[in-house]
Amino acid sequence: MAEITYDLVVVGAGPGGYVAAIRAAQLGLKTALVEKDRTLGGTCLNVGCIPSKALLESSELYAETKTGLARHGVKVGAVELDLGAMMKRKADIVRQLVNGVAFLMKKNGVDRFEGAGRLVSAGEVEVASASGPQRLETRRILVATGSVPSALPGVELDPERVVTSTEALSFPQVPRSLVVIGAGAIGLELGSVWGRLGAKVTVLEYFDRVLPSADLEVCAAARKVLERQGMTFHLGVRVSSARAAGDHAVVAFSAGSEQKTLEAERVLVAAGRRPYTDGLGAKELGVAMDKAGRVEVNERFETSVPGVFAVGDVVRGPMLAHKASEEGIAAVERMAGVAGHVNYDAIPSIVYTQPEIASAGATEEQLKAARREYRRGSFSFQANGRAKALAQTDGFVKLLADAKTDRLLGAHILGPRAGDLIAEVAVAMELGASGEDLARSVHAHPTLAEAVKEAALALDGRALHGA
Repeated sequence: MAEITYDLVVVGAGPGGYVAAIRAAQLGLKTALVEKDRTLGGTCLNVGCIPSKALLESSELYAETKTGLARHGVKVGAVELDLGAMMKRKADIVRQLVNGVAFLMKKNGVDRFEGAGRLVSAGEVEVASASGPQRLETRRILVATGSVPSALPGVELDPERVVTSTEALSFPQVPRSLVVIGAGAIGLELGSVWGRLGAKVTVLEYFDRVLPSADLEVCAAARKVLERQGMTFHLGVRVSSARAAGDHAVVAFSAGSEQKTLEAERVLVAAGRRPYTDGLGAKELGVAMDKAGRVEVNERFETSVPGVFAVGDVVRGPMLAHKASEEGIAAVERMAGVAGHVNYDAIPSIVYTQPEIASAGATEEQLKAARREYRRGSFSFQANGRAKALAQTDGFVKLLADAKTDRLLGAHILGPRAGDLIAEVAVAMELGASGEDLARSVHAHPTLAEAVKEAALALDGRALHGA
């Protein structure tokens, strides 16, 4: 087997791995990127973040055309769905971005190897390529292999009837009915897509609320909005089985002592994800992992084996593409002797329903559990001029600040373009800003961002346009 020596070999070309490879090359490290799939970008780009957002935007436009344009004085005739064209648009976006990542590898001088990577030692990675195994010698290894959908006991996956998010991104026709197992971001987003396109969507969730890790007030409000849009929720239930049964699927679940079943044309299993380290050789090498199968790392993202590092979904923390990217950047910067850090208290999280749900920092429940004294300020989009003009007034902005120092501790937004609005607060939190800093910053009028300013003013009881 031919041997090539590198300063860094990155295993996994998702948003953690390929971004780390680019940054390493910028810092002068001879870098290789190993990916088992034919295309780069990982789950996020190929069968996750990007294709789902493409379908979310397209389905939102379809629903708005059918039911929302009339309130703007726009009359349309019969609205027809061309699912094939919608799917083609999604595929074109993915293809363009995948090709863009491949171009970035060439531009930055990163050597790309296609095949499954296996850690032979702290200084060797074996690539099982189509042309045969190839061994790469390296000073350091960065594991960024991401995650895969979690399995549920009793749930029998079927490529047609009981599927994961991968298959749910490419249904050949709109199902008449869809049962979604899991009311997290993936379940609510893909449930929204197919619900807008005409499916009857029923969501089953083990916990007693949607988005179990989000702020409780936001969760309750989001559920009401989604119910108005046609989703049905069964919360606090335990799914015992799901299986294909001819031209439909059957799901069995319990609600307390009561046993129930549901039939649907398709079932989407969206009950979380697990770290992907299958065949990596990490355990055999002695890399320590926790009970959840996550790779344990120190503040430098180094594992228990010197010279082997890990970032992204395989380590602790939220499974978010941008978190993985920032960890990858910080890891290689520290390898190169450059200061790098990730502020886990200011990582934004977004659910792309309509309206969107976004957060950063602590929830109100977490602050209460920590017995942290805080103040809250909120502002409804009902009182925002831009939201009125958009006819998108559901939701609110909620800010949490330390009761003594006024330092921002958390932000939670349910509303139009919440995913864009949260960035302002995340930057403020990164810089250690106070609620007063945000309240004193000039916001253009009329904009949705004015709701953030008003929520900051409300921290001190002085919102100008609130009730």
